[in-house]
Amino acid sequence: MELSEGLLLITTIHLLAAASPGPDFVLVSQQTLLHGKKTGLLCSLGIALGLAVHIVYSSLGLAAIIASSETILWGIKLVGGSYLIYLGIQGLKAKKLERLNNSNSASEDSIARKSPDTVEQLASRRTLAKGFLCNALNPKAPIYFVALFTMVLSPDMPLYQLAIYGVWMMILQFAWFATVVMLLSRPKINNRFQQFGHWLDRVLGGAMLLMGIKVLTSKIN
Repeated sequence: MELSEGLLLITTIHLLAAASPGPDFVLVSQQTLLHGKKTGLLCSLGIALGLAVHIVYSSLGLAAIIASSETILWGIKLVGGSYLIYLGIQGLKAKKLERLNNSNSASEDSIARKSPDTVEQLASRRTLAKGFLCNALNPKAPIYFVALFTMVLSPDMPLYQLAIYGVWMMILQFAWFATVVMLLSRPKINNRFQQFGHWLDRVLGGAMLLMGIKVLTSKIN
């Protein structure tokens, strides 16, 4: 398949996959509505970087092995589902004043001892890590990439072509969620949600919790 044809097919398939409702969408929405555009974009970047994990092992031909191994898939489901449940519980525990700072896991005393730049850097890293882990631990990803490699890619492709496809998928992933962030961070929309942000955090946390339970209890076909 020619490079241009492959890019067109990947663009169509991957945008449809990215737009499908799931943990990534819920997490980006939550971070944007509660903490603003910058946090939402950092979360989106983390999700795009998490995609690199799946691209690398798929390029090495490991996606088919992972997808066909019940033991490996169960391990991924256990870790991924547990992480979603953890995020969900954190959301359910949200209190009205917690959303006023980006470092709600640290105590007020520890924050006071840090400079504003340090606190902001730590919060940014945590947001980036949340997005990365949310995508990297998705147990359905190996199945998706097996299908994608069957249609478009193959391990025996030239390395440069695999790299182009991989980077392009990451760009598409970030572009989609950046668009979601820009829509949700519009003042008219964001200001309304800010009035009851802790309740929104609980609702989205509950959704994340249910997704985690679903991952742990459902079969991956």
